[in-house]
Amino acid sequence: MLREELMVINDLGIHARPAQHIVKLAAKHQAELWLEKDGNRINGKSIMGVLLLAAECGAPVTVETEGADEQALMDGLRELFAAGFHELKQG
Repeated sequence: MLREELMVINDLGIHARPAQHIVKLAAKHQAELWLEKDGNRINGKSIMGVLLLAAECGAPVTVETEGADEQALMDGLRELFAAGFHELKQG
């Protein structure tokens, strides 16, 4: 199992589009994905769960991956968070 804290850096936080990116990436891997914010732990392969995190800009999200390709999934998530979910800065 891998565990890492990633920061939400896009202006609008994790809304529908970023949640879709996370779930789509997770679906490509066999490893399980869990996301946690403020004590709320959810399955990262569930779009509703990811949306319910309500992770705003600047929020730390604890990411856990576990399974055969856990490292590849963690690497992909790290890149996705670092890229601000491919959203342009507002303003």
